[in-house]
Amino acid sequence: MSEVMEYDVVIVGAGPAGLATAIRLKQLAEQQQTDINVCILEKGSEPGAHILSGAVMDPQALTELLPDWEVQGAPLKTKVSADEFHFLGQKGSYKLPHFLLPNCFHNEGNFIVSLGDVTKWLATQAENLGVEIFSGFPAQKIVYGEQGEVIGVETGAFGINKDGTESDAFQPGMEIYGKYTVFAEGARGHLGKELIKQFALDKDADPQSYGLGIKEVWEIAPEKHQEGKVIHTAGWPLDRHTYGGAFLYHAGDNKIFIGMVVGLGYENPHLSPFEEFQSLKTHPMIAKLLEGGKRISYGARAIAAGGLNSLPKLSFPGGVLVGCDAGFLNASRIKGSHAAIKSGSMAAEAIASALSQSRQRDELSDYETSFKQSWLYTELHKARNFKPWMNKGLVIGTLMVGLEQKVLGGKYFWTIHSRTKDAAKLKKASDFAKIEYKKPDGKLTFDRLSSVYLSNTNHNDNQPVHLRLTDPKIPVMHNLAHYAGPESRYCPAGVYEFSEESGDKKLVINAQNCLHCKTCDIKDPLQNITWVTPEGGGGPNYTSM
Repeated sequence: MSEVMEYDVVIVGAGPAGLATAIRLKQLAEQQQTDINVCILEKGSEPGAHILSGAVMDPQALTELLPDWEVQGAPLKTKVSADEFHFLGQKGSYKLPHFLLPNCFHNEGNFIVSLGDVTKWLATQAENLGVEIFSGFPAQKIVYGEQGEVIGVETGAFGINKDGTESDAFQPGMEIYGKYTVFAEGARGHLGKELIKQFALDKDADPQSYGLGIKEVWEIAPEKHQEGKVIHTAGWPLDRHTYGGAFLYHAGDNKIFIGMVVGLGYENPHLSPFEEFQSLKTHPMIAKLLEGGKRISYGARAIAAGGLNSLPKLSFPGGVLVGCDAGFLNASRIKGSHAAIKSGSMAAEAIASALSQSRQRDELSDYETSFKQSWLYTELHKARNFKPWMNKGLVIGTLMVGLEQKVLGGKYFWTIHSRTKDAAKLKKASDFAKIEYKKPDGKLTFDRLSSVYLSNTNHNDNQPVHLRLTDPKIPVMHNLAHYAGPESRYCPAGVYEFSEESGDKKLVINAQNCLHCKTCDIKDPLQNITWVTPEGGGGPNYTSM
């Protein structure tokens, strides 16, 4: 029998959205002179351990939530001092004149941050207000009530052997009930995915569109560093039909955050986002900046980039989706932390109002109403066509986004839709020439395993594999036969590889390498791979990412 714990509000995920929800709930409880018991379940070893983002942060939502964040020591120290946008060719680049930059690429008043550090700081603020945070406790299952409403979650057990038996260290999971449950797992949350299907939350939305973001932190020579400078690029090494782009953010202490986002709607199964990112660093403009520097950190994470058109319904009986679990990221601005915090704050206000009326486990329609009346809705509405246009290629996408954002200032009456899921866009390997990527040089470019090492990723080797195949025959019989085994290329951590034994091919899953990026769950052509939570505390342990 599982142990049962009860709270007013249970939050799944100690990222910016979940922590903002908790903080706002406690603020409102203090205003109402009541108490709201709040707990947060975090699958990482600590808040921030699984957080990875560029990141340039718009402080608007944080200022609304915690107006004295600067006095309280929030790690927003590096103010953006310059914006540049470059179109890259293989050898050269074209810098877009600043007056032609659309508003979405203007970062005046924003900050270059480690979102992991911001998350740790938010966790401290939440705990100071009385929020209970249970790190290393993944929410593994949703618990439903007699009427189908969400009543809470069940945490994963510890000490289960790979064969499913219980080890001497076995500890059962706990059932944690809430009057309302908030899901803040980040993009492609495995429980959020279930809820969207269970309650048909996406029946009026476009399919969610994802990108894989890969990031490294470098320490570069002081004479090359320009603190506060923000650079975005488009073009090479990606072809003009593949959505994606790169960023270089000059953070403090001679650090530069360099990364690349590759849209997971790409068609060529030979493409490897990891290798494309390594190629990016060999471009003369970027290589010159990194040469002589030292790579410090590496990580990867899928992002939900569909925007307003792909947002599901936000509430259901007993709970809500917040942050990237719903898909609030503004891909045109390459920003999601402000949207995560704002969505959490709005969800908290709807929950606090319901609790003050002694309601529980009903549907919080006020949350959706608040969103549609907010500045966040206005922002996302202006950018609603960004990803659909960019899905049509770099040239058309750039022209139309420029028209809508720069010329029309986001005021236009048409809406463009994308109706195809990313997984369904992959084409046969025979339709494309194989891409020959250069071997890593160990100076600018690196292999997957040495990169994963820098992420401090760790899983108990004897636990069950948390990457589940619905049909174990599909990887060889279908994916290898038709798509040349794309699992071995779309994963940025070397989790999947094909081996041969006695003349038979088989897929090997190196689950201990998993960065929890969710790319396999998104891009597998037949949706045969399901990511589930591993034992608590496993996965990456990012530092200042």
